Amino acid sequence: MPNTGKQRVTLFLNPKLLIHAKAQAIIEDITLTKLVEKAFVCYLPPKIVIEKPQL
Repeated sequence: MPNTGKQRVTLFLNPKLLIHAKAQAIIEDITLTKLVEKAFVCYLPPKIVIEKPQL
């Protein structure tokens, strides 16, 4: 496998969530990997923040 600059990970997801994500990837004509990357980019802050929010 060529070096793509990506790292393989294992995730344990709710099966219904995975089916939903796979369907959305098909609708958008992208891979599941690309869909997850897009979701992370939308969810995560632009910079890494290493501090817990104060309660």
